[in-house]
Amino acid sequence: MTALNVPARPSRLWQTVAAVLVGLVILIAAAGLPISWSDIPKIPENVAKYLGLMFGPPNWEKLPRALMEMWRSISMAWLGAIMCVVISIPLGILAARGVGPAWLRLSLRGVFAVIRAVPEVIIALILLTVTGLTPFTGMLALGIAGIGTQAKWVYEAIESAEEGASEAVRAAGGTTAEVTRWALWPAVSPALMSFALYRFEINIRTSAILGMVGAGGIGSMLTNYTQFREWDTVGMLLIVIVVVTMTIDAISGAVRRRIMEGARSSELARSV
Repeated sequence: MTALNVPARPSRLWQTVAAVLVGLVILIAAAGLPISWSDIPKIPENVAKYLGLMFGPPNWEKLPRALMEMWRSISMAWLGAIMCVVISIPLGILAARGVGPAWLRLSLRGVFAVIRAVPEVIIALILLTVTGLTPFTGMLALGIAGIGTQAKWVYEAIESAEEGASEAVRAAGGTTAEVTRWALWPAVSPALMSFALYRFEINIRTSAILGMVGAGGIGSMLTNYTQFREWDTVGMLLIVIVVVTMTIDAISGAVRRRIMEGARSSELARSV
C-alpha cells in the first residue's frame, strides 16, 4: 500500500501577525484615553438617576413647540435628501464603469471619497460662517454630506446590474447615453428610489445632531434644555424624537419594500 500524500497545513502566520497588531492597536488606544476606570462601576447608577429625572414624569408643556421643531428637522431631512439624490444620481451614473470615461470616473470617485470622509457636523460648522444659524444650513449640510455615500450606491448598483439589456442596446447601435436610458436606468431605478428613501431615514437621525451645533430643529431645543438641566423637558423631547423617527422608519420601510418587491408580492403576502 502506498502512503497517502497529506498536504501541508497552510500557514497562519500572517493572520496571527494581523491579529496581534490589531490587539496592540486596541490596547494602545485604550491606554491613551483619559479614562477613570474607577468611575465605570458607577455608570449604571448614574444612568438610572438621569433616566428617572427625564421620564418620571416628562414635562409635556413644551410639546407643541417640540412638534414644531421636529417638523423643522423633518423638513431639513427631506429637502436635504432631495438635494442629495438630484445631484448624486447623474454624478453616480457618470462614475459607473462603462458609462463615463476613465478620467472622469476616477475624478468623481475621488470627490465622493473626500465628501464621505468629512462628517455632517464639520460641513455644518463650515456652512455656519456663510449661511448663519438657520435650518437652511442644516439642509445644505445634509444634502452635501449625503452625496458621497449616495453616489457610491448609484454607481455600485449600475455596475452590479445584469448586462444582457445593455449588450442588446449596444448591438442595436445604441450610444452610451441610450444604453444608460433604455437598459441601465430601468434596471436600477427601483434600487435607486429605495436608496433615496433610506437617505431620508438617515437624514432624520442626523438632523437632530446638526441641531446641536446651531442648525435649528429639535436638536437645538434639546441642546438648550440639556444645558439648563431641565431633565423633564429633555425626556419629553427624547420621546418625541424616538416616536417620530420610528414612525417615519416604519412608513419608509413599507414604501421601500413596495418599490423593491412590487404590488404583486404585497398582495401575495396578505393572502397568505
